Amino acid sequence: MYLKIYLVRHGQTYYNKSHRFTGFVNSHLTKKGIQQAKRVAKKLKNKKFQVAFQTRLSRSKETLKYILKDHPECKKVITDDRMIERCYGSLQRQYHKTIIKRYGKKQFDIWHRSYNTPPPKGESIKDVEKRVLSFIKYLIKYMKKNKVNVVISAHGNSMRPFRRYFEKLTIKQMLKLENPWDNYFEYKIKV
Repeated sequence: MYLKIYLVRHGQTYYNKSHRFTGFVNSHLTKKGIQQAKRVAKKLKNKKFQVAFQTRLSRSKETLKYILKDHPECKKVITDDRMIERCYGSLQRQYHKTIIKRYGKKQFDIWHRSYNTPPPKGESIKDVEKRVLSFIKYLIKYMKKNKVNVVISAHGNSMRPFRRYFEKLTIKQMLKLENPWDNYFEYKIKV
């Protein structure tokens, strides 16, 4: 027997649209983001899951709200910040172009996409991976104990370690991932 995980990224936010570092900052879905959330909800319409996971951030909750409209079988929503977006520290709220202008493209790329180097007062992808792996370990135990399928409304950077784990990717492959706003990934857990 297999249990299923349906992993989604939240829809586009106002910060995403304007190319700002969002991190732990709340930024609501744009009109396009709402359409993306509705598209992924439509794709998940015939899937069955009993538990949903979200983070405390509005974009995760808003996206999940659209998904859950067609899922009366989902009776439980759990908020777990181990899969929250990466903290960009003092870069949060800053425009990408401002950081590039101030520090150069090379430094921007290091802070934005390197595995080990965190931005000032922020988290590295390695830090995010550590907490996401802790969540995955908990999630698998939870699913097996309760015999449930789950949907997860996550974030671009927290999805990278999820996908690395389930798709057996290298760090280099993980760092190149771009996660869609209007689709989902499905993983099976053997019981």
